Amino acid sequence: MKNKFNLFIIITFLCFCFAILYKGLNNSNIYSPKFNNLKNIPIFKAKDFNSNLFVDSKKIFEEDKFYIVNIWASWCVPCREEHSLLMELSKNKSVKLIGLNYRDNLDNAKKFINEFGNPYAQNLIDNEGSLSIEFGAYGVPETFVINKEKKIVKKFIGPINEEAAEEIKLIIK
Repeated sequence: MKNKFNLFIIITFLCFCFAILYKGLNNSNIYSPKFNNLKNIPIFKAKDFNSNLFVDSKKIFEEDKFYIVNIWASWCVPCREEHSLLMELSKNKSVKLIGLNYRDNLDNAKKFINEFGNPYAQNLIDNEGSLSIEFGAYGVPETFVINKEKKIVKKFIGPINEEAAEEIKLIIK
């Protein structure tokens, strides 16, 4: 009788452990923050990628057009995957692509641009990552679509794909 009771306790305990494990596996631990539409772009000064001179955000976003801000790095594998789509988007005259090079070695970043092409009308350096955080980025790559009123209307976390590129094209029409 004592052995049956011990067996019952062990089986109950294992069922309990299995239930907790099963529930834990079904709950996603990926955090996707909610994005508030029409967030203002930050006001900032940053170093230009090519000239190494400081530029003001008011100068960068002075034209009356849509903007795409893409946060990228040469060490970022998904950045390589999305780069051809950024090159395609850069051909659209109604949008201006702004690159934000995130915590990168400048020589490696320049090699990346020379190898894959430069889709950016303006490319900025973000050595500390603070400017990316001001935009609301959580990682690399991230892409922000900014309307003519200088408000962020869409945020893409991770690399853009064909579907995201089509969505961007619809927004900037």
